[in-house]
Amino acid sequence: MRVVMFYHSILSDWNHGNAHFVRGVASDLLRRGYEVLLYEPWDSWSRSNLLRHHGPESLQGFRRAYPDLWPTLYDRCTLDLDGAIREGDVVLVHEWNEPEFVAALGRHREARGDYRLLFHDTHHRSVSEPQSMERYDLHHYDGVLAFGSVIRDLYMKRGWAKRAWTWHEAADVRVFRPTDGLREGECVWIGNWGDEERSEELQEFLVEPIRRLKLRCTIHGVRYPAPAVSLLEGAGIRYAGWLANYNAPRVFARHAFTVHVPRRYYAQSLPGIPTIRPFEALACGIPLISAPWNDADRLFTPGCDYLVARDGQEMEQHMRDLCENDELRKALADHGRRTVLSRHTCAHRVEELLEICEDLGLDGSVGRGRGAGAERMTA
Repeated sequence: MRVVMFYHSILSDWNHGNAHFVRGVASDLLRRGYEVLLYEPWDSWSRSNLLRHHGPESLQGFRRAYPDLWPTLYDRCTLDLDGAIREGDVVLVHEWNEPEFVAALGRHREARGDYRLLFHDTHHRSVSEPQSMERYDLHHYDGVLAFGSVIRDLYMKRGWAKRAWTWHEAADVRVFRPTDGLREGECVWIGNWGDEERSEELQEFLVEPIRRLKLRCTIHGVRYPAPAVSLLEGAGIRYAGWLANYNAPRVFARHAFTVHVPRRYYAQSLPGIPTIRPFEALACGIPLISAPWNDADRLFTPGCDYLVARDGQEMEQHMRDLCENDELRKALADHGRRTVLSRHTCAHRVEELLEICEDLGLDGSVGRGRGAGAERMTA
């Protein structure tokens, strides 16, 4: 079986958290012996910003972390879909793709009819910007892979797709795993500031507790405006900028705990979707404290896999407890990692994908193809 993947970016994780999951799924498929063809637009927003802010050398780390992943860069206006898809059996299309390109793939699927076409939704726009999602013509798609049951249900309720499955994100545990490191601080937080979707929550659940406890804390991420950086500096927090996603394990290893602060849409309107960050932390064996979110899909066990803080004061108390209690830190880290290894790895999600393919009439047999054909980018 050949799998063709059209994603926003595999090379770059600059403000692109889904890159972790896509890389992990593609890597696991390759390890099983499937042929995987990866495509990303040459002018993807994430890759363009990575190169602009950090230069071409920023891609070298990706090559070392994922030597088997070789995405083809393409121009939407000139891409030969017949040549790109060739003898593909299943084609996955990321919702970060332009609506026109998504529609073109649908027309190609209708004309050829010899492969399965799936749309992969990894964002909150189905709730926050439903009008923008209505621009995507999925009439000729076989279905939608939604990274939460609530999003899956929205696609069916609104008639956007004829079929939809829940396909949660998960951890690539070959990359995200515990590692050794000398302690540099108590807390680390990895996340992007974004579009004011959680600025108040970050202040309540991260900045203020750290300031009051006078803990050593480092924050990694992008799109932090000057006022946000000043806010961090005023609280004694070190802002360290972009961190390549695959380097997160070694950063986690140098801190006592981390924090999850979900964006407002996930906390209030999209129950059951934690985003990739808790999977990463738990896979790396670092204790996690989370601001409130509703685990409606029962992915984890709150209180055992991670601690939950209902407000800033409770967050402060949890932070204090983790700083002082070695046994508590170890119990949380061990339980959380066991949970990820038992049911939330990219290998688990590949198994789910193969079951979906079988449901769509594909036998899922491993087979090698004739090669990518298109010129591949070298970094």
